[in-house]
Amino acid sequence: ESPALAAANKRIGNILKKAGEVDAHVNPALLQEDAEKGLYTAMQKLLPESEAQFNAGDYTASLQTLAALRAPVDAFFDDVMVNAEEMDLRLNRQGLLKSLHVAMNRVADLSRLAA
Repeated sequence: ESPALAAANKRIGNILKKAGEVDAHVNPALLQEDAEKGLYTAMQKLLPESEAQFNAGDYTASLQTLAALRAPVDAFFDDVMVNAEEMDLRLNRQGLLKSLHVAMNRVADLSRLAA
């Protein structure tokens, strides 16, 4: 599961690096594409679970829970243009990715897993 996490983390990190300062806020009303709605829904379910595992010191379980986001993340990157022309959509999509990036890198710097 670590290669999948590392690959997603790297892609998200590259997008956020180019975007500059990004607020980790998501307005669900601005989610348009099925893939971004799916990722948001999956994150709403899995991020609290991962955070609880992290807080309990079960870092392996926390990362395994995040690895379950692989399919929604892949669908997001396949079907959603993050840097949409409409600024509110772009910022919302970047905020979605920022929220995920923060959660993914809570346990460890996942960029170090990428070979």
